[in-house]
Amino acid sequence: MKYPIIAYGDPVLRKKATAFEPDEYPHIKELVENMFETMYAAHGVGLAAPQVGMSMRLFVVDASVFDDEDPSLKGFKKAFLNATILEETGEEWGFNEGCLSIPDIREDVYRKPTVKLSYYDENWKHHEESFSGMAARVIQHEYDHIEGKLFTDKLSPLRKRLIEKRLKDISRGAVSVDYKMKFPDVKKGR
Repeated sequence: MKYPIIAYGDPVLRKKATAFEPDEYPHIKELVENMFETMYAAHGVGLAAPQVGMSMRLFVVDASVFDDEDPSLKGFKKAFLNATILEETGEEWGFNEGCLSIPDIREDVYRKPTVKLSYYDENWKHHEESFSGMAARVIQHEYDHIEGKLFTDKLSPLRKRLIEKRLKDISRGAVSVDYKMKFPDVKKGR
């Protein structure tokens, strides 16, 4: 099942998501698969639960699209439940990022190259693992979502001002996308 992507401006994207227990979501594997299906339909490489309207600490990534640049990413598809970043290390590097909730806006974002996480997979198996390069970047971007942060928060005040009108347009639904979205400033029934 494909979910609509929640657009920039919706309060769920600014709320710190809550951790959850296995008994709260007995169908977590189905939810994870639906999130992957939604992400693929929107041509994304990551998707966090707040982006589909659920304020829970869950995100999925599939960085295998970058395997031509980094062969270690071949088949890199993971779900992260109740993730916590333990450490971010290295010298920050820039990369042009985008977001399914903020379509048609891409900006250079600087992040540390290595991240160490504690998380559970969809089978509730615990992992403590480090990721580097593009895998770390995709994970950090999605992790920001469960913390109530967006990549636009990492931009300079000048860059933020330059894209302010475009962000407001996204909230109003004045953007063309080939996937279903929910816009916070679109009146119901119109």
